[in-house]
Amino acid sequence: MVFHLPETTSGSLSLDELTPRQIVEELDKYVIGQNAAKRAVAIALRNRMRRLKLPPEMADEVAPKNIIMIGPTGVGKTEIARRLAKLSNSPFSKVEASKFTEVGYVGRDVESMIRDLVEIAIDLVREEKIYEIQDKAEANAEERLLDLLLPPTRPVHSGSSIAVAGAPKEEEVGPPPPTDTQRTREKLRAQLREGKLDHRSVELEVRERMFPSFEIITSGGVEEMDINIKDMLPGLFGGRTRKRKMDVPEALEYLIQEEEQKLVDMEQVSRLAVERTEQAGIIFIDELDKVAGREGGHGPEVSREGVQRDMLPIVEGTSVSTKYGMVRTAHILFIAAGAFHVAKPSDLIPELQGRFPIRVELDSLSKNDFVRILKEPKNALLKQYRALLATEGVDLEITDDATESVASYSMMVNERTENIGARRLHTIMEKVLDELSFEAPDLEQKKWVIDADYVSKMLEELAKDDDLSRFIL
Repeated sequence: MVFHLPETTSGSLSLDELTPRQIVEELDKYVIGQNAAKRAVAIALRNRMRRLKLPPEMADEVAPKNIIMIGPTGVGKTEIARRLAKLSNSPFSKVEASKFTEVGYVGRDVESMIRDLVEIAIDLVREEKIYEIQDKAEANAEERLLDLLLPPTRPVHSGSSIAVAGAPKEEEVGPPPPTDTQRTREKLRAQLREGKLDHRSVELEVRERMFPSFEIITSGGVEEMDINIKDMLPGLFGGRTRKRKMDVPEALEYLIQEEEQKLVDMEQVSRLAVERTEQAGIIFIDELDKVAGREGGHGPEVSREGVQRDMLPIVEGTSVSTKYGMVRTAHILFIAAGAFHVAKPSDLIPELQGRFPIRVELDSLSKNDFVRILKEPKNALLKQYRALLATEGVDLEITDDATESVASYSMMVNERTENIGARRLHTIMEKVLDELSFEAPDLEQKKWVIDADYVSKMLEELAKDDDLSRFIL
């Protein structure tokens, strides 16, 4: 069996060429600190690539080294896993352990996390296939639109096949001279590409999308239904068409989408998506500590160990039925996370502990970390606010002392109320820039400097009052 390694999203390096050090460097662009966690996920990703180079019989035996991240909220656990998946172009799904329950309790079946992951993989692979046939789809759509703008004089060829019609004879007798219709068509094509026909409208045959408004629920859940009602009752749903008038740009977009659907082989997409899920899927299980208790409590407490036992076969490796076929979970990488303030990883059932051999502890964030989070990442918060206000013509400058002040207030509120980590920065920044964001469209002064005094003026009264800061900050 041959597995193909996907390219990275940047396209600069293939996933096979990324060393653990380079993976950590990529993660450093988005997540501040937490080097131990970054090293752990980098090694896990590299081991996945190493496994794919082994002989198939050995590769099948190598289990992924699943990870438990231990740390308070808002320190970067989810972001590390999400960026890792984006870097490796892997199907990625985030679930919360607390929403899964034993059969018989209210909640979702644990197998639904695999079905969700397959759906994400389908979207991922389909987007890749659409990118591959994009040019052809646009060319076909353009020919169909030209047919609508200038119907062919002879009903012999559709627009996309006109150029092909006389091809074999060109070598023998040379190309025939262009007719008036062909010259007019080429002029229309040039005007279409230049946007000169955008004001015109055309009439399209649009397929009606009618879907049944009922669900069939079985003992296995809605997800296990693999019945295509459209195949069972052809012509009942989506078989009819109607004429609809559209502007040229809208019609072109519609025709491109229609051509994409024709050109993309969904059977191949489904097959590749299942393979991508099995070999490269990543599932991030948040709040694992919420189900780490043992039996002996009352009410919902009773189901905690049951949830772990339901998760166990998924993490160990089983086959899950989806509408795209059976999916083996043995080589999906599971990254679990939790604060583990009350419960500890050792409170998990022993079988589940054994399936998460790597434990990494994430550090609480310091004031210096907050300053770096505000300024350094590619999507840093200060860069986001500057870009947002720039759309209103406002040139926003945030001084270093203002950044230090925002970090200090965030630390103070975290210490006095609930520690929500870096998420507190969003709350504080929104409060600091509340007035400016509201007035931005009407401001005559377009250059604004936010310094430490401005931050203090906006936050001082709130930060002093514990009750107010508890509810507002």
